[in-house]
This record gives sequence, C-alpha cells and structure tokens, in this order.
Amino acid sequence: MNVVVVESPAKAKTINKYLGKDYIVLASYGHIRDLPAKDGSVRPDDDFSMDWEMDARSKKQFKEITDAMKGADKLFLATDPDREGEAISWHVQEVLEKKRLLKGVDVKRIVFHEITKQAVLDAVAAPREVNQELVEAYLARRALDYLVGFNLSPVLWRKLPGSRSAGRVQSVALRLICEREAEIEAFNPVEYWSVAAKFTTPKKKALAANLTHLNGDKLNKFSLGNEAAATGAVSTVEAGDYTVGNVERKKTRRNPAPPFTTSTLQQEASRKLGFGAKRTMQVAQKLYEGINLGGETVGLITYMRTDAVTLSNEAIFSARDLIGEQYGKRYVPEAPRTYKTKAKNAQEAHEAIRPTGVARRPEAMAKYLDADQLKLYTLIWKRTVACQMASAELDQVGVVIQSQDKNTWLRASGSVITFDGFLTLYQEGTDDKEDDDKGDKLLPDVQTGDVLNLGPVTADQHFTQPPPRYSEASLVKSMEELGIGRPSTYASIISVLQDRDYVRLDKKRFIPEDRGRLVTAFLANFFNRYVQYDFTANLEDQLDGISNGDQDWQKVLREFWAAFSGAIDDTKELRVRDVLDALDKDLAEHFFTEREDGKDPRVCPTCGEGRLSLKLGKFGAFIGCSNYPDCRYTRPLIQGEDGDESMPDLESGPKELGRDPETGEMVTMRRGPYGVYVQIGDIDPEDKKKKPKRASLTGDMKPADMDLEKALKLLSLPRNVGIFPDTGEMIKAGIGRFGPYVSLGKTFVSIKEDSPYTIGENRAIALIHEKMEKTQMVVLGKHPDEKKDIILQNGRWGPFVKVGRINARLPKDMDREDMTLEIAIEMLNKKGAGKKKKAAPKKKAAAKKTTAKKAPAKKKAPAKKKAPAKKKAASE
Repeated sequence: MNVVVVESPAKAKTINKYLGKDYIVLASYGHIRDLPAKDGSVRPDDDFSMDWEMDARSKKQFKEITDAMKGADKLFLATDPDREGEAISWHVQEVLEKKRLLKGVDVKRIVFHEITKQAVLDAVAAPREVNQELVEAYLARRALDYLVGFNLSPVLWRKLPGSRSAGRVQSVALRLICEREAEIEAFNPVEYWSVAAKFTTPKKKALAANLTHLNGDKLNKFSLGNEAAATGAVSTVEAGDYTVGNVERKKTRRNPAPPFTTSTLQQEASRKLGFGAKRTMQVAQKLYEGINLGGETVGLITYMRTDAVTLSNEAIFSARDLIGEQYGKRYVPEAPRTYKTKAKNAQEAHEAIRPTGVARRPEAMAKYLDADQLKLYTLIWKRTVACQMASAELDQVGVVIQSQDKNTWLRASGSVITFDGFLTLYQEGTDDKEDDDKGDKLLPDVQTGDVLNLGPVTADQHFTQPPPRYSEASLVKSMEELGIGRPSTYASIISVLQDRDYVRLDKKRFIPEDRGRLVTAFLANFFNRYVQYDFTANLEDQLDGISNGDQDWQKVLREFWAAFSGAIDDTKELRVRDVLDALDKDLAEHFFTEREDGKDPRVCPTCGEGRLSLKLGKFGAFIGCSNYPDCRYTRPLIQGEDGDESMPDLESGPKELGRDPETGEMVTMRRGPYGVYVQIGDIDPEDKKKKPKRASLTGDMKPADMDLEKALKLLSLPRNVGIFPDTGEMIKAGIGRFGPYVSLGKTFVSIKEDSPYTIGENRAIALIHEKMEKTQMVVLGKHPDEKKDIILQNGRWGPFVKVGRINARLPKDMDREDMTLEIAIEMLNKKGAGKKKKAAPKKKAAAKKTTAKKAPAKKKAPAKKKAPAKKKAASE
C-alpha cells in the first residue's frame, strides 16, 4: 500500500481519485509541530537546537497517518512546493521515524504546481528526496523569528507598558507605515498655478492647450507661484495672436504586464477587486485545491505562492491558440513572450500563477464558483492570456502653439490607440491615482502655420500634495522592492499589524495608531539596526543563500545572535524615564502639533503653567502635566482602552473642560445615548424647557483629545457665513452626520477641502451655485398641507420633486419644463404628503370610542382602575 501525505483534506480527496485504490491520500492539516510558546524552545548555547511539540488537535489528526503507515510499502510526501511545504514533509518524516514506522518503507518527496491528474501522475513518476537545504532555511527563519519575538517583546513590556509585542519583519513593515505618516504630517503644501487656453482651429474645431513658455522663458511647475503671477500670465496670453508652431507625431507601443506572482496578485486584487492580501490568498487557495465541476474536482489555478513569472510551453501555446481563435491572428505576437523575475530575493523557480487550462473561460466557470472565486479567477485568466497578446499601438501627438513674437508658447498633447492589442482584454491597475486615464485624448487635425482663434484663458490654483498613505497593494509592493519578508508572508504580516492595534485600515489606507508609533519610535531609538530596511533585506539574502546551499544556517544564526543578544543586554540598565524622553522628543511633532493661535502646544490647558510631556501609567503612555499632583490634566494617546487610567471617565458624570471666557459658563464633556458630546452651561432649574447648547463629537474626534479650545470651536457651529445674494437668505456652516457642510435653507453642500470654522462667504456662495447648477434645483412653491417648499431637482435616477422627506420621481415621458406646482402637489400627495396630519384626529377619535365601549364591559379590577385615566385623557 502506498501512503501519500498532502496538506489539506480537500486536496487529499481530489488526488485520491487521480491515483486510484492502491493509494491512501491523507492530510497533515498544515504544520504538525511548532516551537512551544515558552522560553528555551530555541537554545543558542546548544548550537540552536530546537524543541518541537504537537498540540492535541495535531495529535488527533496525525493518528490517521500513523495508523495508515502500519504495513505501508511507500510514503510519498506531497506537501506544497515551497519552503513551508518542504518543512512540513521534514516534520512528518522525522515524527514517523521517531515512532519507528518507516522501517522498510521507501520515503520519497513529490511536488506538483497544479492539481490536475497529469501533474499528479508526473510527480509520482519523478520523486526526489526531501531538500535539506530548504529545510535548513526554514529552521533558520523560524529560529530568527522566535529569538526576536521572545527576547524583544519582554523589553517592550518592561520599558513601554501597554505595548503588545514586536516581530522581526512586522516591526519593519510597521516602520514603513509610521514613517509615511510622519512625512504626511510634516508636509507643507506649496501653492502653484497653471494657465490654460482654448483655441478654435481653421476647421472650427476646439483645441485646449497649457501655457509652457512666458516672455521667452520656459515655465516649471512653480513658476506661477501666486494669483498675481497667474493673472499677469493670463493677460499676456490674451494679448497675443497665435499660430501652430509645430506638430509632433510619434508612434509608441505598450507591452502587457507579466503573469501573476504572489505579490502582484495581491496588489492587483487589492486595486481592482478591493480584496485584502489575506482574502486574496484564501480565495486563491480554494481555486488551487479544486472546484467541483459537474462531479469532478479540478484545480483551476497553479500554486499561488511563487515569485516566478515563467510559464510552461504548454500554457503559452494554449494561450496563443485561444487568442488566435477569439481575437484573430493580428493579436498573436510573432514569437511567444517570455518574462524574467525582477523581484529581489526571488525564490523557488515555480511557474507563475495561471489557470490550469485557459480553455476554462470565466463565463463557463461562473455556475461553479462563488462571487469571490469568480472575480479572482477572471483576473488570473485575463492576466495570463493578455501576457501572450500583441502590444498595443498608439499615436502620440504634441501641438506647439506660439504667439506672433514667439515669446509665449502653449502645448496640447494627446494619444490615440490605433491598435488595442492586449488592452482589448486587460489593463494593469496603478497605485495612488483615483483616475488612470493616462491623458489619452483625441486632438483635432492641425498643420504647422495654421492660424488659431484664441478663446477663453483661465488660471487654476493648485497645491502640492503629500505622499499618499499606504494601501495594501502599495505596502506589499514596497516590501517586495525592499526585500522585506517573502510574498507568502505578506498577508500574515498585515493581519498581525491590525490584530495588535498598531495600524488601522481607513478608506483602504493604513493609518498608524499611536501605540504603533510608540513601538516604532522605541525600536528606532534602542534597536535601530534591527528595523533598518537593508538589515532585514540582508537577512533575507542570507536565508536564500542557505536554501541554495551557499551558507551554513547555524553560522548565520550565530552571527545574528551575538549582536542581538548584546543589544538586549544593553537595555537592562535603561530607565523608563530615558525611554519616555527619547519618545517625547521623536514624536513631539505628532503629539504636540502647532496651534492655530500660535501658542505653545506644550503648555497645559488646565493650569496654564505646566509643560505637557509623555508620561507612563499602569496601562501605557499618556500625555500629562509637569505640575502633577497639583494639576491632574491628562490626555491619553490611545482612545477606548478599557481600564486606561488616562481616559476621561464619562460614565460617572460629565468632565469639566473649563469655563467659556466670554460667558463664564462651564463647558463639559458628557456621554449620552447617541455618543459623546460637549455642552456649555447647564439646565436652568427655573426654566427647564430652555436647553443648553450641545454639540456631538464627530467620528474622527477622540474624547481623550477634547479640550476647552476644541469644545468651544465645536459649540460655535453652525455659524453664519454670509448672505446668499440670489435670495437674501443666510448661509450657514456646520458639521452634520455626514461631515462638514455649508447650507442654504434645505440645500446642503459637503465641504472636504474647506473648514466649517473658516470657510468664507465667496467660497460658500460658489459651492452652493455649483450644487444648484448640478442639480438644477427649483423651488415650485409651498405645499398647502405640509407648509414646506416643494423642490424640483435632478437626482441620480432623473428629475424628481420633494417636500420634506417625501420624494416623487417624474414619469419617463414627462419633461422638467412641464412640471407645475399643482402637478407636484398631486404627485406628492399620492406618495403620502399631507396625509399624516389629517389622519391623526380620526385615530384619536376612534381610540376614545373604543375606550368608552370596552371599559364598562371589563369586570377585572385592573380594568376599572385604568378606565378613569382613559376618560381623563379623553376629556383633555
């Protein structure tokens, strides 16, 4: 009997069908052993010998394998074709040897990169031994991660309470995110202007161009640095007469992207499908292990953990045949396309991720796959086929427009796709761009010397933008470029950072939490070498050297441990105060940002004399006043920590923030049924109907950061901005449930780039005009019953009328111009407008009659007691 060990039970069932009754295929369920989570599992003094243990779950599952080995002739170790898979095979073999179950058994290692019958049979026909060099690379990596985690984390717990733990690779990835955030915070936007003009060609075609030369000088991005310079440039352009100085035409080609590796699949799935790295790998695992296609389980893609971009000849020619059949001969390049891996530290020369058969088109697989599986399979299928298609061909055109004196130049550029090639099927996504139109546009046909008629000239204000926060795709890309970690570990790295609350994902971008920034600052100050990008990358090089047989794994560990253990020992005499002083200095710009009024952000807002700095409590770091205990002002770094003594306790009552300098009334922060809010003053005992002014904290505000200044700003909203000239009504600015806004009556406009505290009258008028023009909003008149304006405007699904919260869409055969007040009232009444007010009295009357009839009929005491109360209500 032949025993085959694979990793997953789903894979086991499929392979058993391929191999037949002479084979028993069993699953190891991943790793069967691991290092015990305690000190001493890796012993540097004993040449890095390691202890391994099998948990209860693994013992139960492994028993099936040990039972099958009794009387077996051959053992085929068929775990995944990567380092981890090699390690699992080594663990299985070692455990079975210790149990003395391999005596007389022929043990072989087999690998296959796709779960198809032919691939499995070919693997069984070409077995090999377990690759000891790959196993040693695994042992070295596992030992490194253990030694860092079990020696560095306790230092963090002692010197920086509240921290979770530190990992060898995760800490470096966290540093990437924190450093990007620091760049964004330190960024100072620079103003610049651009000038554009519209022309009419001799053939009456429109041509738009941008100013490139002014007064004989070539302009750079910041040449027009303010409105005055831009206005002067506009005047100069308007004063000239223009002709076409030159027309540049160039043919270019755009080549397809290579097939997917683990890293590029994670990046593209993030960009195009919105999948996180973990989700991508989970879905890919299912596609690899096999899908039931009408009674037969078939693996749809090749192994999804790979750095390679190569394809087998069979896959290449299958794709070329399909391209010729579906798109025509022109879409098939003369020679097959081959690709080379550019990623640093590429390991294991597997194939790229591809469909096991391109004949299985996504549309044919739709009935067998769930939504996520179909999306990912479609992405892989398209990328694989497109990588073997012909290049796209483009005509790039540049038109230089010159004034008569040759001192003013403008340029129009565009490109036209003359042959779409691979673009007919697939185009690679890009990072950090909302729109990826590449500037492709069609320009009118003009010739050198053509006289152009000048139209409107406009100047636009711009500001430089900070570097974008990392998305999952761009973080994975950066880690790969720096050689940090392995593509197969990126998903787990990202998950760990979020699980430890070191980072959070907001609008698909990573934002470091204060806890994460503290850990990064601590490591950068006291373990700087071990969070350096090149150090981590060099370690990856050494691990690859071990897997290639070029380096001794124990020597690599000895060199690492000698320096690392010394760094750990150096922290034993490190005082917590030294740690806080270093972090206070490093993170000053983050925790003590400049105030708008120019006052020192370090000055305590409560006593006005003490200096704010980092302090350390039982549950972690917080901001505190130097005048403690006379002044007890505190501000936590991390919001929402249970038991964090630096968090304001709102459950036992309101927190006093200080008195309003204008009214002398106390400003407090309170917790209500709908969240945290601030309030000025209190309820007047003599006039309880008059409520004090309140304002809810918005989603991006932390109660822990709220002080008197911020509370008074919040309570100042909504504020009057100015008079709207068209109607004479007051424009207001405030913060609502959907964020900051300006409003005019019932018209609300969200503001993203402006602040509700500072937005000016002209800006607000312009925004409201834009909203009205976009929606074509018209007030038809008042509804007779609702006593509110009936508004006609355009919406997402066409024009509609509304009164209050009741909407009615216009019929498809009706134009906006045909709408009248009478028709609108009739349409809205059908939707329920005005009915509630008329129906209410009838319901009350009915209630009275029912009470009068039923009360005498009831004999029970409770009914008699309730009757007078109902009569009293009726009499009222």
